[in-house]
Amino acid sequence: MKNVFDKLVAEEFIGRVKKLDSHQSPEWGKMTVGQMLAHCNVAYELVYEDKHPKPNAIVKFMLKLFVKETVVGDKPFKKNGQTAPAFKVTETKDFEVEKVRLIEYIRKTQELGGSHFDGKESHSFGVLSEKQWSNSFSKHLDHHLSQFGV
Repeated sequence: MKNVFDKLVAEEFIGRVKKLDSHQSPEWGKMTVGQMLAHCNVAYELVYEDKHPKPNAIVKFMLKLFVKETVVGDKPFKKNGQTAPAFKVTETKDFEVEKVRLIEYIRKTQELGGSHFDGKESHSFGVLSEKQWSNSFSKHLDHHLSQFGV
């Protein structure tokens, strides 16, 4: 996985986001490009915003046991995988607004750097290392940008 805390990697992701246009269709899945951008923003909202409820202890235990490695490990996501309820976006989203938000989140994450994230608690998985945080952001972005051909 690419290190999202590296400035060149962050700019590469931003360049891919900028290549999107509001009329692109996915190569797989059901989301529109605006919904996909909003969906990608949820990963950052969980870190920077207080708008998603935290899972209770039992759900968090189950997520750590069965989902964590899929999200923070080195293997890329498979096409058409399961989506966590907090990440499901079904309503129409403003492409330009979501695009700007995602670029800002990518930059903010890179600027804060890996040391800011190392040992930081995840909403769903407990304390994560710098590498685990980077993997989760990187593989999620790569998966969905590839979904839309960029």
